[in-house]
Amino acid sequence: MPHLMRRPPTPRPGRRAARGIALLEVLVAILIFSVGVLGIVGLQLSMTKAQTASKYRGEAAYLAQEMIGTIWSDMPNVGQYTDGGCGSYALCKALQDKVQARLPAGTVAFVTDATTGQVVITLGWTAPGESASTYTTSSAVQQ
Repeated sequence: MPHLMRRPPTPRPGRRAARGIALLEVLVAILIFSVGVLGIVGLQLSMTKAQTASKYRGEAAYLAQEMIGTIWSDMPNVGQYTDGGCGSYALCKALQDKVQARLPAGTVAFVTDATTGQVVITLGWTAPGESASTYTTSSAVQQ
């Protein structure tokens, strides 16, 4: 039998240009996946910030309504609920302390008119890394 010499296989002309395409496709897929993951992380971060802001707004609304209720139950002393003199009146001081404990950098401002019974309460707070926020409510507390 004659011995036939074999030539090494030669790549087809179209195949030579296609070398490395699979690796490039994988790199592009990883890039697209990474951008998607970064987008999801960004959405999670913004959702967490919004949830925290909502928590503080809800807490401020609850505290303001609790203050209105306390003032209603303490009608003879409506004039004691003032910004400057609150430290000398125990119920008012307790409300201020509660605001400071529940809201970050919490502040409370009372505007009361003993003759008309109009009470305006403004709560303020500053969440870490955020700008200052306020919640204001008013009520007429008359006998």
